[in-house]
Amino acid sequence: MMSKLKEITELMNSKTEIAYGLIRIFLGLALLIRGWIIISNPASILELGVERESFIWVSLIGFAHLIGGLFLCLGILTRLGAFIQIPILFSATFFVYAQTNLMMGGQSLELAALVLFLLVVYFVFGSGTLSVKNYFQQREV
Repeated sequence: MMSKLKEITELMNSKTEIAYGLIRIFLGLALLIRGWIIISNPASILELGVERESFIWVSLIGFAHLIGGLFLCLGILTRLGAFIQIPILFSATFFVYAQTNLMMGGQSLELAALVLFLLVVYFVFGSGTLSVKNYFQQREV
């Protein structure tokens, strides 16, 4: 029984790149969906505390989430996709949600901070092996 558990653990440890890629795909998909929600219903951003004077930027935020999320999800131009999201999530973390308490329902400070952290990780380390970019690089070799 212990040898089987050890064997499974070793197999899973050898596949950490898959986990890294799956987290990137999920993050990209979540941002893509958020972008679609913002573009299809711009008034939804006002519920997050964004002032009406800043409403002109809502479309840009939506498109940035759509494009950056797609890049992250597919693993192409991953660093660019993360880079265009970082200022948005930085603003959300330190300006939009800064006055809220931790562990509130809905969109909150800890979720924005987590997404910001993950974006920085993918900006620094890239897409990993489970990506369209890696697929085409492997085909060239």
